[in-house]
Amino acid sequence: MTAAEIRQSFLDFFREKQHTIVPSASLLPQSPGLLFTNAGMNQFVPYFLGTDKAPYSPPRAADTQKCIRAGGKHNDLEDVGYDTYHHTMFEMLGNWSFGDYFKKEAIKWAWELVVERWGVPANRLYATVYAPDKAKGDPGEFDQEAWDLWAALFRGKGLDPRVHIVDGNVKDNFWMMGETGPCGPCSELHVDLTPEGDTHGELVNGDSDLCIEIWNLVFIQYNAEADGSFRDLPAKHIDTGMGFERACSLIQNTKGFTDFSNKPSNYATDVFTPIFRKLEELSGCKYVDIYPSPGADRSAFSEEMKTAIAFRVIADHLRTLSFSIADGILPGNNGRNYVLRRILRRAVRYGRQLGFSGEKPFFAELVPALVGQMGGVFPELKEREAAVRVTLEREEASFNETLDRGLKRFEDALPEVKDHTLSGEVSFELYDTFGFPIDLTELLCADRGIKVNMQRFEELMEQQRERARAAQKSSVVRALDISTEAVTEFVGFESDSCEATVLEVHEQDDSWLVITDTTPFYAEMGGQVGDSGWMKFYGESPPTQGIVNVGRARGFLLMKDNYTFMEEGDEFPKGMHSLVGLKVGLEVDSSRRRQIEAHHTATHLLHWALHEVVSAEAQQQGSSVDESRLRFDFNSAPVTPGQIEAMEEKVNACIAADESVSWSEVPHAEVKERKDVMQFFGDKYGDTVRVVQIGGSPQGLDGYSMELCGGTHVRRTGEIGLFKIKSEGAIASGVRRIEAVCGESAWEHLRETVRQLDEESDALHAKLAAANARLSELGEEPIGAGDPPRIMLAMLTEKGDVTQINHTLNMVRGKLDELREAGIEAEKKVKKLQASAAAKQADAALALLIEKGGPIVTSIESDASLLQELLNGLKKKQFAEAAFLIVDDGDKLHLGSYCGDSALGRGLKAGDLLRELAALAGGKGGGKPDMARGAAPERGKLTELEEAAKARLG
Repeated sequence: MTAAEIRQSFLDFFREKQHTIVPSASLLPQSPGLLFTNAGMNQFVPYFLGTDKAPYSPPRAADTQKCIRAGGKHNDLEDVGYDTYHHTMFEMLGNWSFGDYFKKEAIKWAWELVVERWGVPANRLYATVYAPDKAKGDPGEFDQEAWDLWAALFRGKGLDPRVHIVDGNVKDNFWMMGETGPCGPCSELHVDLTPEGDTHGELVNGDSDLCIEIWNLVFIQYNAEADGSFRDLPAKHIDTGMGFERACSLIQNTKGFTDFSNKPSNYATDVFTPIFRKLEELSGCKYVDIYPSPGADRSAFSEEMKTAIAFRVIADHLRTLSFSIADGILPGNNGRNYVLRRILRRAVRYGRQLGFSGEKPFFAELVPALVGQMGGVFPELKEREAAVRVTLEREEASFNETLDRGLKRFEDALPEVKDHTLSGEVSFELYDTFGFPIDLTELLCADRGIKVNMQRFEELMEQQRERARAAQKSSVVRALDISTEAVTEFVGFESDSCEATVLEVHEQDDSWLVITDTTPFYAEMGGQVGDSGWMKFYGESPPTQGIVNVGRARGFLLMKDNYTFMEEGDEFPKGMHSLVGLKVGLEVDSSRRRQIEAHHTATHLLHWALHEVVSAEAQQQGSSVDESRLRFDFNSAPVTPGQIEAMEEKVNACIAADESVSWSEVPHAEVKERKDVMQFFGDKYGDTVRVVQIGGSPQGLDGYSMELCGGTHVRRTGEIGLFKIKSEGAIASGVRRIEAVCGESAWEHLRETVRQLDEESDALHAKLAAANARLSELGEEPIGAGDPPRIMLAMLTEKGDVTQINHTLNMVRGKLDELREAGIEAEKKVKKLQASAAAKQADAALALLIEKGGPIVTSIESDASLLQELLNGLKKKQFAEAAFLIVDDGDKLHLGSYCGDSALGRGLKAGDLLRELAALAGGKGGGKPDMARGAAPERGKLTELEEAAKARLG
């Protein structure tokens, strides 16, 4: 089978099993904690957490998910090219169940696809199951259920399950989403790729490319609690992942699983061969599928080996970069963007091994081969092909400008190497001057059998970070993201507009970077989002203007690709360079700026109130401010609801007092030792710092809140408006986060809170009314609960007092708690009465049924609770025969089967009996040999079901 056929066969198989086939999620993850989408389950997290309901019927899905593992916790970058199966970008085939099927089906279908449909020899397969080490405090219990299911499958092929099922530890066979949340044991399928296939499982989880894991079945059945305990989830889920490239290697490289004499390799498949053929055409080199021994000295590799590795690295990195760019993630200087830039520069350096000189970019020439191979499955790759090529060409050309000079600097430094270690100074120079990621320098050193002095390199990096922090605190902002000597004066502390002269214009991605000598625009830094606004061009034609966004590119006006040019302004994007030397008008979006300033100043007040109310030892761990909210992280014990209200009241009292907000530029030495001036980096400030103070005499350094801060703020606290904390909670061990809103955003939050409380009130009243109606039917008095007072929207005006608002909200929540308790009490009473009635009804019914003797088949119109009572009664009376019971509650049929000692002796089993008969009415169920339960929706099949049960029980 081709790779495309293997992928399609997987999806078709699970389509047959009633799975909805869903498209791959973007490589840009929804979770802020991830650099890239790194697993198939990422897009389904809300379904596992229960925050969203899976939109599939039945709730099952299957897909192929593009994933990247390069940077962060999961990082395969250093292994790429040196073995047969590691990649930075790969496809993950997966099937998912959201509270539907569980272990039995997942294991059965995995076996059916791999062994029965694809034909993988069962004797080469090994399944791992979770076996906790209780002495080490491992969670959960031995997964006996999974062991039994795999054992039956191996025995069916004449194989000893004690050989082919391997115990796995918590590291390999217990999956957790995080420190808390859904988790559970997993079962992996490994394939023995040795020539004889007779290792008896000794290589499983041994990090050998002769025994690889191809499929992981995760059984999400627990929730990890904050106290370290694990409770059973009400709904259990299946989360699986199969390495697509590994599956292709297994199927394509073994001649129909008859010849394992050559080591199967992911790279020896048509996933990669089209790229290799194009690379051979461009380079004139020949690819040979050879691999170094694990741990081999890289400095001793032959040229043929180095060439083979270069082919694999370039092909892998091409896939990672092309798919990322197609999803809108571009190479850059920060976070995930820098990871991509590192990967591209590694690929360009490996290109030198294949003879690419750098005079003409080669990397983008490979894109059509990749698009031809993958564009049908991932249409975004085809749609964005031109953008992918342009980006790769630009990045490669940019790096080539310094690569040769950097390589020469590296070679010049080699004679100075001592103790087989390259100095940290040279490594830092290669990074800072020539753009060499440190892992690229390590790679160059490994090729020559030397190391890098990483300790000294990190020291020099930290010194550079200190200089950058100091620069951020001054009011003169230097352009740092491209090569320039221009200096931009920031005047935005005092003005929302200014006239400026254009110094430089640079084209970057789909945007223009315009550098002016003066700017009122605040660039994103220190947790405050950047400004936006307008730039007016003056010339012979009427003034035109474009949308301006200022981001991390400090000192630049970032003209995005959605510039709005008016009149005859369309010539400006094409002729932007002609603006150099001209005067332009710059104007900040002042409405947005005022909201940002309000939230930033409120952050200072919150920090002050936190020290006043919670603890003077609480330290800031980070913050983020924009026009719609503020976020403040700090280390502390949990904050109580009373402390939250106290902080709100203190902040709002300061707002009501309309205190002055001022700032001063002072020598750091004057405030360095002052305990009343908040500063977060000790000595890592510049000589001059900016102190923002609230209260006291303006610029007198005598306010009650004083912090070193380079952001923008309101002039008086009264401009902030209402302050309201939306949430407080833990984000890491010992670290808390507060999210809050000000002004109109606060009122909007309160209006949404009112709406939610009203909905909750309606739902609780409806629930109580239903329970009381049932009590009335049973002849009991209903349980009363007073109506909670409605919060009227009219109350939420800007004249509202936060103390009164909190008092009202707390009173309503208290009433809702009373209502909730009343509903719970009423439902408990209903269940108790129903159980009592069912027990009496069961006793009477059983007496008549048992009196007849022999097997029992009967149907009764009653509440579902009767069924369990009947089954319990049969067991209590030690009924020896078999029984099949049907309770019709008017909505569906509730089914129960029972097998006493005599029936069990004849080979009858309650669980088998129930599954067989329930299917006749579209139902399902299960249980133990002596007792089982289920349900069926097709009430019209009642008579047919009874007749079939009588015939089956004889």
